Amino acid sequence: MLKTSIMYIIIGIIILLLIGGIKDRYIGSNERLILATTTSTDNSALLDKLIPIFEEKEGIRVDVVAVGTGKALELGRSGDSDLLLVHDEKSELEFIEQGYGIDRYKVMYNDFIVLGPKGDPSHLKGATSVVEAFKMINKGQSLFISRGDYSGTHKQELFLWDIAGVKPEGNWYQEVGQGMGSTLMVANEKEAYILIDRSTYLAYRADIDLEIVFEGDSLLYNLYGIMAVNPNRHDNINYKGATKFIKFIVSQKGQEIIRDHKIFGERLFNPLNL
Repeated sequence: MLKTSIMYIIIGIIILLLIGGIKDRYIGSNERLILATTTSTDNSALLDKLIPIFEEKEGIRVDVVAVGTGKALELGRSGDSDLLLVHDEKSELEFIEQGYGIDRYKVMYNDFIVLGPKGDPSHLKGATSVVEAFKMINKGQSLFISRGDYSGTHKQELFLWDIAGVKPEGNWYQEVGQGMGSTLMVANEKEAYILIDRSTYLAYRADIDLEIVFEGDSLLYNLYGIMAVNPNRHDNINYKGATKFIKFIVSQKGQEIIRDHKIFGERLFNPLNL
């Protein structure tokens, strides 16, 4: 009798595993959404709050690919993602104009800040604008760590150097070609200046010695947009699922989650649709 009971238990477990495998294969082939987004968004842990609620509501699994904005747009162009959540408005609009993306919405914003060592060797705390701050870094030849990956943050940094009339090169300027969190840790280790989004700074603040040396310039505004990849470009795009996610993130519920997401009591992103 005991052997028979054990046998039935084993058979039951096998059946459950088989059903689970079938379910996973179904979800993987029909109800899977690939979201390409930035490392800054991923580092903020915001998606850890948004995605589970969406998945439970819609029954669609969301797989996140966290890269720089430039790489995320490439994934959209090649059809390797269904939708994009990025922060480089100029590149996003070009992506739409070229026919690769549709249904773009502004979702949220925060700002960029400049971090530096506590000694602030180039005296950025006395700067009156971010352009002046960048000129001061160059003048002092103080070490600056750049992402160097054509992400939204890197493009913003290059834009600021250009306005400042500075060609960043030499031993004082180092590109690491990594995501925001990894780049921050390099800058922290080397006691260097860095341009970073506020959300990543807050996420890592307890682990670094760098501090804010400049903030508040209108040129440091950091806008995030979301858009679906055009299904007419690639047959494999889950446009229906992408549309549902877009509607969710700009809905009152999604925007409230963005508004209420905080670290150390500070909001990481500001919703644009409340």
